[in-house]
Amino acid sequence: MERPIVAIVGRPNVGKSTLFNRIVGRRIAIVEDTPGITRDRLYAEAEWKGRQFVVTDTGGILFNEEDPISMRVAQQAQLAVEEADVILFMTDAAEGVTPTDEMIANELRKTNVPVLLVANKADNEAREQESADFYKLGLGKVYPVSSVHGRGVAELLDDMLKAMPAEGEIDEYPEEAVKLAIVGRPNVGKSSLLNAILGEERVIVSEKPGTTRDAIDTRFTRGDQEIVLIDTAGIRRAGKIQGSVEYYTVLRAIRALERSDVAFLVTDAEQGLTDGDKRVGGYIHQAGRGCVVVVNKWDLKKGRSTYRQFADEIRRDMPFLDYAPIVFTSAKERWGITDAVNTAIEAAENHALRIPTGELNRLIQDAVDEKPLSRKGRMLKIKYATMPSVKPPTIVLFVNDPDLLHFSYVRYIENQIRKTYGYEGTPIRIVPRKAEKER
Repeated sequence: MERPIVAIVGRPNVGKSTLFNRIVGRRIAIVEDTPGITRDRLYAEAEWKGRQFVVTDTGGILFNEEDPISMRVAQQAQLAVEEADVILFMTDAAEGVTPTDEMIANELRKTNVPVLLVANKADNEAREQESADFYKLGLGKVYPVSSVHGRGVAELLDDMLKAMPAEGEIDEYPEEAVKLAIVGRPNVGKSSLLNAILGEERVIVSEKPGTTRDAIDTRFTRGDQEIVLIDTAGIRRAGKIQGSVEYYTVLRAIRALERSDVAFLVTDAEQGLTDGDKRVGGYIHQAGRGCVVVVNKWDLKKGRSTYRQFADEIRRDMPFLDYAPIVFTSAKERWGITDAVNTAIEAAENHALRIPTGELNRLIQDAVDEKPLSRKGRMLKIKYATMPSVKPPTIVLFVNDPDLLHFSYVRYIENQIRKTYGYEGTPIRIVPRKAEKER
């Protein structure tokens, strides 16, 4: 089920990041101690009253004197509108309505996306009363809150849930269809790759709009396998403004990943691996989607770099995607395309592969017997293992003490599982839980 996107917009220094952190709380699942994953996230997973969603912070879009402020404000608001399901428009109750607030409100009134007007820094009754001045912006109800203290945030989130699309409003494809997202930074050849895939496969089932925005999903068959291509190639450059292209790229990638089983991480062989590639790769990993790294434009690669050398660079710089196969393509010359699609299908199969409970427990017990773990004078005991879900494969280990399960030992168990079942192209999530005491 696709999670709605909630975008927080507003001028600088109104408390957008503070509200972002308040909403996310301890559920910042994208921050983990995994080498190579950048920490400067623009989004995080969140939950309120059982409803999961993605919250994005537009604080990275900067204002300066070199560019007209009205253009920057309009672009920031428009970028949020393009992809968000709900917009939280942040203002400052202490400062009152400013000309910049009015510019943003003018842009937001043009959209059909629900907008909740938040008057932040309403830390007391007097500020709450003063926040009524924001009704002049013409966006309806004003929500006086204090992001720092949490005052009024619960009511805001309650109404935010009501403004979200109903959970049943999600387009569904057949369960057996492989949903393949094409993601990557701008100008790496995503559109060319999509066209090459369709030109190679030819049997197009249909083209239809995506779930909540105007992205086009393309369905085609390869043999007996139906594939849904989720294209993010239509990312438009919103002017040469710091942060805006990055922000828009991220939102489009998040939207596509939410609806996919497997992602093509498209990179440019000419430019080599960049920080932007690593960032998008981190999003794929954190979303728990299968992944195939596509090194495009290999026909234009200059120098003496070989397949192996380039692959080694990817493994070194993106260790968190060490399970992702690497394929080399030239979308322009139409080679490597069939291999890429076949690899994605295999990754999707592994993404949905479930290990029978008996086999899983025997495998893990053999791993523990071969290499037992003792920490602080105590022996780790894995009482039982189960696999409650797939996409991605998720294994729950019931142990005597979860604190004994060091991350390096989790990695060891994962490697033992991969030795037997492969699972190429998909992450494996291993979750420790304390086993109930035997009576």
